[in-house]
Amino acid sequence: MAKITAALIKELRDQTGAGMMDVKKALTEADGDIARAKEIIRATGIQAAGAREGRKAQEGLIASTITDGGQGQIGYAVELNSETDFVAKTPQFVDFGKEIIEDVAKADASDADQVSKAPSKAGTVNDTVEEAGALFHEHVKIGQVARVEGPHVEIYAHRKSAEMPPSIVAMIATDEAGASVAHEVALQISAMSPKWLSREDVPADVVESERRVATEKSQAEGKPEQIIPKIVEGRLNAFFKESVLLEQQYVKDSSKTVGDLFKETGGKALSFARIEVGTGDDEE
Repeated sequence: MAKITAALIKELRDQTGAGMMDVKKALTEADGDIARAKEIIRATGIQAAGAREGRKAQEGLIASTITDGGQGQIGYAVELNSETDFVAKTPQFVDFGKEIIEDVAKADASDADQVSKAPSKAGTVNDTVEEAGALFHEHVKIGQVARVEGPHVEIYAHRKSAEMPPSIVAMIATDEAGASVAHEVALQISAMSPKWLSREDVPADVVESERRVATEKSQAEGKPEQIIPKIVEGRLNAFFKESVLLEQQYVKDSSKTVGDLFKETGGKALSFARIEVGTGDDEE
């Protein structure tokens, strides 16, 4: 059997635009014969799909759902990307999103890898995504994935315009007592983009970085050395009030925090998630 080298794979990818795994499979089947491998790629219709892989997919929608779970309820949200908002708002793409989120919930998938491998009518969700790419003639992909669980789960799906599908989804899991304010807090999450639930959830390295920046900024401003520690603590508190959900000012009443809302009900927030189209760490 001919050796399938990286150079051979690159050459065939450059010539066809097919994905790496498809190229490697075709070369293996063709025993290293590039001409035959190209025929295999053409015959299986991979070439067009591979060419789409290099195109940016930063539009799309967020599909979400709530199911019953062992602890009460489970909320799922998945970002599905297309190249254009024209495709994203079509009824077919919206239906595609509904199909995917049903498969995600059945598989109890909690990350992109689990979503891709989840069973679907086409075989796996990844197979369904590839079929969607061929149907819409665009690069279609799975983006961000979120899962929350608790006695009560609330989802708020935000549309930036009436004709578009949801582009922001906020989910929060609470105990039963906190359910009465869960909707208001989901709205807060959507609008204010908190990163952490509580101050204790902020990673130590992030806190240390913020402390260092606040110290250096205070020194650069010429603040007296003896009061810099107090200034730094003040700036750290301001950072927490912006980034931590329970410490954010409640958007509908600035005299109280989100944490105060839960205190008033005797309830508790357990976890939350927020996904917005085109904002993932690995966006193209």
